[in-house]
Amino acid sequence: MKPNKLWSLALSIGLGILSLPSSAQEVLTLEQAVEIALVNNYDIQLAKNELDVDSLGVSPGFAGMLPRVFAQASTNNSTQNISQTRSDGNIIELDNAKNNNLSYGVGLDWTIFDGFGMFARYDQLKELEKLGKAQLQSTVLNRVSDVMITYYDLVHQQQQLTALDSTMVISQQRVELADNRFTIGKSSKLEVLNAQVDLNTDRTLQVRQLERYEHTKIRLNEILGRNPEIDFKVRDEVIIATDLQLAELEQLATIQNPELQAQLINKRISELELKQIKGNRYPRISANTGYNFSDSESSLRFTTKNNAQGWNYGFAASIDIFNGSNQNRNEKIAKLQIENSEILIKQQTQTITTQLHTAYQTYLTNLGLIDLETSNEDIAKENLDITLAKYKIGTIPTIEFRTAQLNYINASLRLSNAIYQAKLSEITLRELAGSLTLQ
Repeated sequence: MKPNKLWSLALSIGLGILSLPSSAQEVLTLEQAVEIALVNNYDIQLAKNELDVDSLGVSPGFAGMLPRVFAQASTNNSTQNISQTRSDGNIIELDNAKNNNLSYGVGLDWTIFDGFGMFARYDQLKELEKLGKAQLQSTVLNRVSDVMITYYDLVHQQQQLTALDSTMVISQQRVELADNRFTIGKSSKLEVLNAQVDLNTDRTLQVRQLERYEHTKIRLNEILGRNPEIDFKVRDEVIIATDLQLAELEQLATIQNPELQAQLINKRISELELKQIKGNRYPRISANTGYNFSDSESSLRFTTKNNAQGWNYGFAASIDIFNGSNQNRNEKIAKLQIENSEILIKQQTQTITTQLHTAYQTYLTNLGLIDLETSNEDIAKENLDITLAKYKIGTIPTIEFRTAQLNYINASLRLSNAIYQAKLSEITLRELAGSLTLQ
């Protein structure tokens, strides 16, 4: 097969075998199916919301870089029966003595240095957003791949139905010929019965295939996130690119495969986690200030009423001298996490490379099978035409005609399957490379 050549398969199906007339069915293109899935598919919707959560989290406030400004108010009231004995011996008693205290104001707390941890946390939030994008991309690729595979499965099954419809026509002709020959006394009733049995067998295969076709349509509706009862037809075309190169796909996968990119981002997140842990070796410095008001009243004091207002401010600094050696242990754990991230990157790279090589070999095999099965179908069709002509004039037995008929239908089904499998291989290769297209 020559490079840059595109295989195009035009498929058609008799409308009489469909449960609804064509006027009641929409023609769903692959582009339309993908657009619907991008909007309606539940997995994609969830991944989009998760990305929105990660995006909202990219904030200096979440990283602890901004001050906390707050308002506060408190009141404390009491009513007591008091008896006091002074140092000079005097006794003072008062029932229902009231004590009221009210304070309110605004304040500010600000961690101005925490060993550069806040900057590492801010960078980590950015990386988490990138991870969310990679996960969304992975979900989109997987679901679009599901749409394409299911869509082309429908096209493939339409071809199966077309082949079965063709053999039904031939089997019906055979029944009519056998019946005519029996009527004029040139054949026995047995030939008619055999022809009818074969026709019924073909009808059974057709009904089973139609059932699989309808089930696949329901499955595609599920992926598209819409009512499974929606009826539609798919476009009768499969185009297979025959110029994919393994080296180019491997290069694309290293920079575009979302699962590999997610592992690289996870490594960066682990490095920032270590940076935050190391920041605990530095002192933590914070500042606070506020403006407060206070009012107090007392029925039995030297000062029965007191009002105050004004600023307060201060600084605080702390550093761990010893925390049970947890600092060293946490740093060792973080370093092991980084090492694990590096191992996962190598593992993911190897897995993708293996999958690419396997899928590419399958892709080449199926391209070769398309050429072979195209030739086989042509031969089987020519053989069937010759056999049918001989059967009409009664020069060959029924079993020989049935064999030619089955050879042709099997050749058609194998060609259809080879085309479908080649398309699946192409989709798999493009998905692994992170460059899935609708062509």
